[in-house]
Amino acid sequence: MHNECSIVCRVVNKRRIKIFIGVLCIPIFLAVDNLQGQTTPKYSNEFLSIGVGARALAMSNAMTSAVDDVTAIYWNPAALTDIEFKYQFAAQHAAYFAGIANYDYLGVAMAVDPDSHIGLSVIRLGIDDIPDTRLLFDSNGRINYDNINFFTASDVAFIFSYARGVSLISGDSFAKGGGLTFGLNVKLVRRKVGDFAHAWGFGLDLSTKYRFNEWDFGLMIRDVTTTFNSWTVESEELRQVFNQTNNEIPNNSLELTLPKMIAGVSRPFRINDNVGLLASADLVFTFDGRRNVLVKSSLASVEPQIGFEMDYQKKYYLRAGIGNFQRVKEFQALDALNEETYWTFQPNLGVGIVLDDIVIDYALTDIGNVAESPYSHVFSIKYSLERLPGIYAKDKRRTKKKNRDEEN
Repeated sequence: MHNECSIVCRVVNKRRIKIFIGVLCIPIFLAVDNLQGQTTPKYSNEFLSIGVGARALAMSNAMTSAVDDVTAIYWNPAALTDIEFKYQFAAQHAAYFAGIANYDYLGVAMAVDPDSHIGLSVIRLGIDDIPDTRLLFDSNGRINYDNINFFTASDVAFIFSYARGVSLISGDSFAKGGGLTFGLNVKLVRRKVGDFAHAWGFGLDLSTKYRFNEWDFGLMIRDVTTTFNSWTVESEELRQVFNQTNNEIPNNSLELTLPKMIAGVSRPFRINDNVGLLASADLVFTFDGRRNVLVKSSLASVEPQIGFEMDYQKKYYLRAGIGNFQRVKEFQALDALNEETYWTFQPNLGVGIVLDDIVIDYALTDIGNVAESPYSHVFSIKYSLERLPGIYAKDKRRTKKKNRDEEN
């Protein structure tokens, strides 16, 4: 009986939260600055900053130089050439805020030839079944719950990727062991808030990855041409209620997302024949204004991300990372004028296991202490088909290094 009551209470609490979101959603989604003119909001298209893959989330997103699988479509498309299979697929589902927000990812990558790969991924962040409370009160001023309809607020991105190796630095063709690759992402963004507003967006990412001996270096420039979202607002859907509440009806607008640069370095270490360690670090540079990060200036804000991965026989993995450094105010009720501040950071942990052609990863991530249960459990799965010969991917780099060592 106690368990049944607990379940009922959780369901009731979820519904209360959704009704609260429904009451607020119209002014939040439609009356903000980015729907009232051409602006460059600091956190535009932030659903594309969450990250994909439990491995990456466990390592605090320090993946720009370390990624070597299909999730490179998101982290660094140039690294697609490190995939050692002709076909690779990945999927992820995560639920945030007690299941109210759902985050889903699907990706597929394919080798075209020894020098190049292509990829496609879909990312969706959505809040479903939001109550539309505009007509909650009937003509007599009484509450009528039968007038409540439900809608969805969702953000979806389709990412098309291409990566190719070049010989500008190594002097050899990529298929013979060159370590430099370039990648390109073409992004198509679809954002929708019920029947009230929707947007189409377009943007480009550029990246590169280079291996020197055992070191990997990566550079990712997101939204390199400035990604735009063109919003269309259904004014007639909102006119009656907005006029009654003396709110300004938002107009069609163009929302811009400024570029972001991520530089990373990583290196693997073999402790013995069975145990290995990967250390990775990224620096995230944003140029849309001063953010609450470790280093901030009028030119750029800089945020570090550090991750580690230990493997046993390249089959069992243990991961950890820290990131999201922020200075937080410690409010004191008795002395509001002398609030102190302190630094916080976000720790993450995770594990992974390789089962033949299937890889299962798990991450325990802190989403910022914004919920009663601040830690989120994220699972992702990866499936590979048709291992490629040694002229492909990382094997060719290992082969080249082995040949050099033998020559020496």
